[in-house]
Amino acid sequence: MHADVHHLLYTFESAELRAAASEFRRPRTALRTRIGWTLVEVGLRLAAQGRETATSAPRAASALHPA
Repeated sequence: MHADVHHLLYTFESAELRAAASEFRRPRTALRTRIGWTLVEVGLRLAAQGRETATSAPRAASALHPA
């Protein structure tokens, strides 16, 4: 079989597979989107808490100026 014919058959088969796969994709639901944004919000809150405790933690004076 010539390379051109093989490439043409591969192109047609891949187009058919893409069309068949698009039928099985799940649509985004409102619940799925809300859960995703809730997880983002929780992650941002946890990151902000981590920054606050790291910056507001008192440092020992000996750690800054060793004797």
